[in-house]
Amino acid sequence: MGRDVTADYCDQVFEGFSNDLMPEYPDLKGKTVFITGGGSGIGAYFAAAFALQGAKVAFVSLSEGPANHICDAIEEKSGYRPLFIQCDIRDIEALKEAIVEAEKALGPVDVLINNAARDLRHKITDFTPAQWGESLDTNLKPHFFTAQAVAEGMITRKVGVIINVGSNSANLGLSGYPAYVAAKAGIVGLTKALATELGPHNIRVNALVPGWVLTERQQRLWVTDKALQECLDQQSIKRPMHGWDIALPALFLASSGAAMLTGQEIIVDGGRV
Repeated sequence: MGRDVTADYCDQVFEGFSNDLMPEYPDLKGKTVFITGGGSGIGAYFAAAFALQGAKVAFVSLSEGPANHICDAIEEKSGYRPLFIQCDIRDIEALKEAIVEAEKALGPVDVLINNAARDLRHKITDFTPAQWGESLDTNLKPHFFTAQAVAEGMITRKVGVIINVGSNSANLGLSGYPAYVAAKAGIVGLTKALATELGPHNIRVNALVPGWVLTERQQRLWVTDKALQECLDQQSIKRPMHGWDIALPALFLASSGAAMLTGQEIIVDGGRV
C-alpha cells in the first residue's frame, strides 16, 4: 500500500499543548459547532478547542488525510471524535448538504465558524477574471451561504452565534494577493450586515481577524526567516502566533461571556502595525 503523503502535511495541534492554558466555558458543552476548513490550519485548532469544551463538533474539509489526523488527535485527547464531512466549499449545494448532514447527526447548529480560506499568491498584472471568481468563491461566497443555511433554525430558536474568520492582511493592505485581501475585507462588511439583520433574533455575528499564524501550511509555503522577522518587528508582542492564539478567542466569542458583543471586528495579531 502506498504511503498517504497528506499525512506529512498535518497540523500538530496538541504539540506543546497544556490543559492548564485552556479556559472553561460550561455553556459551550453540548452545543453543536459547524466549522468550514476544520481539518487543517486554524480550523483544526477551532475543532480541538470546542471539542475540549464538550461541544459537538462537525467540520468540512477538502483533504481527507489531514482531517482524519485531526479527528484521531482530538479523540485521543478528549474522548470525543468530531464529525468530518469531505466537501469542496466552492460547491454551495454540497456545503448546504453538509450542514444538513451535520444537523441530522448532532442537532441544530448553535455556532457556525466560517474559517476555510485559500491565500494563494498572485500578481495584479496576470490575474484572470476566472481566477478572481475562484478566489471569491473560496474566500467570501461560502460565508454568506452557510449563514443563510443556519439562519432559519437560529431565528426559530432565537439564539445562535456566527464567527467569520477574516485576516489582518485587509487591515494592513498587504501586497501579493489582492483578491484574497479584497475577500477578507468583504468578510468584515458581511459580518456587520448580518449582525444588524440577525441581531433582533438574538443571533450574534462577529469577525475574528487573525494576524500571521504559523500553521503547517504557512511554514511550508510562505515562512522565511526574513519574512517572519519583519512580521515580529511590526508586532507589539514579540513572538510568533500559533493556532491556539486564535482558537481561544473564538471560544469566548461563542460563549455567553460575549452575550452583547456583535457586529465587531476582533483583531488578534499581537498588536501588528
